[in-house]
Amino acid sequence: MKTFQTAGACAPDKNYMVDLSSRLLAIRAMVDQGLYFTINRARQYGKTTTLSALRSYLADAYDVISLDFQRFTDADFRTEGDFTYAFCDELKRRTRGKLSIPAEVLDRLNTILERDTATLRMRSLFDVIEDWCVITGKKLVLIIDEVDSATNNQVFLDFLARLRDAYLNRNLEGKPAFQSVILAGVTDVRRMKWKRRPDDDHIENSPWNIAADFNVDMSFHTDDIAGMLKAYETDHHTGMNVNAVAQTIEDYTSGYPFLVSRICQLLDGDRTAQWNREGIGEMVRRILMEKNTLFDSLMGRVHENRKLCEMLWRILFAGEKISYNPDEFSTADAEMVGLVRNNGGAVQICNRIFETRLYNYFLSQEELNSPIYQAATEDRQQFIRNGKLDMDRVFDRYMTIYSDLYGDQDEKFDEEQGRLRFLLFIRPIIYGTGNYSIEPETRNRKRMDLVIDYKGDQFVIELRIWHGSTYHKDDEEQFCGYLDRLHLNKGYLLTYSFNETKKVEISRRRVKGKKLIELVV
Repeated sequence: MKTFQTAGACAPDKNYMVDLSSRLLAIRAMVDQGLYFTINRARQYGKTTTLSALRSYLADAYDVISLDFQRFTDADFRTEGDFTYAFCDELKRRTRGKLSIPAEVLDRLNTILERDTATLRMRSLFDVIEDWCVITGKKLVLIIDEVDSATNNQVFLDFLARLRDAYLNRNLEGKPAFQSVILAGVTDVRRMKWKRRPDDDHIENSPWNIAADFNVDMSFHTDDIAGMLKAYETDHHTGMNVNAVAQTIEDYTSGYPFLVSRICQLLDGDRTAQWNREGIGEMVRRILMEKNTLFDSLMGRVHENRKLCEMLWRILFAGEKISYNPDEFSTADAEMVGLVRNNGGAVQICNRIFETRLYNYFLSQEELNSPIYQAATEDRQQFIRNGKLDMDRVFDRYMTIYSDLYGDQDEKFDEEQGRLRFLLFIRPIIYGTGNYSIEPETRNRKRMDLVIDYKGDQFVIELRIWHGSTYHKDDEEQFCGYLDRLHLNKGYLLTYSFNETKKVEISRRRVKGKKLIELVV
């Protein structure tokens, strides 16, 4: 029986997978054009699975040399001779698989492997490759996975420079060379600089500046996820609404391959779980509590980079629009590991799960010194009735506690403070059972919509600062439209007002057929 895979490359005969055909077709078009390029995507983004499928996809027309730099040790990159030996040894090992090496080439490799590494030069390796390109009946394609293992090494940069020279000589002089070279990893090697000699202070441009842009979308869209779920449903007959489940998974993950597969894997592993919005929400809650290599990588960047940390805070709590600048280190680094992306010229956190993980992290820094968090923790049980979240009661209690703690404070505060206070209040109430997320389209300086999922029930709370009656009338109509999209008839408004004549109260009214409950504090 097939399973969902999150711990390595997926195999079509063993694992449920999305259909990679369109991606493979696009990559093959680049190979057919003779392009050299890099597939740099975040960790666990399906790179190795795609490369594995690509080897078979290209085999009819090309001889594919597929290597993994994780098989190389630090010693293999110590000197030019060590690297040449290790590379030739790996090529010879490929003959145990599907790669057929011409006898003359194999003899040349054996000759190199018999020599002392101190006498070996990389030129010997490229001479063999050039002869191989002449002898073979098919064109050669080189694929190297996990190039991050070597990116801080001068020998690797020299290797890239050799590949570049071969590429240029192929195009300018017609010399034999690889048809295509594909390097895969998290790091974009095009950003690396190169010294012609280790003791040379002069830095050249990247030796991989010949690389073509790789614009193939490797994220999973709703149709991709639905195709995978249909195969699962054929085997298991859960009765799920495949398209609805696929859409909900994409809403949470924005198609991040690991997160898509992890949600499915957890649902598959829990026989009591339902393949619906509630079941998916429960699996998302579990993922947010996990400690894994993906989150370690992402949060490690946040811990180490104060500027990135401040930028993320401003996006999440202040609703600021941060301009995307690929040359700004914090942005580029966060984009490389998959934490943020460019969305219409602005920095956007990649998906709701990453957002909530970041909210949880920032809120945890505030909890110990937050009186409103402590108050909600002490009162937690009174908000749950018959296993359901009583949001009306949450509003009633928030009004009382907020007035007690902050009612005599006259100073204005930024939007982020109001949002922070309510998130600190709601978090211990739903912690361990419910989820929350922020609607990204409404996260700005004027309003922010908080969506809470609790045991199948969904609540939307608009957090806003009073900006005048005209603005808020238009705002409420937009809010009702958002409730419509979520198929909800009831919504909550939390308004922070600094008018001296304001009245702290909860009011109820109907707008466009929706019941709105507003708390003004």
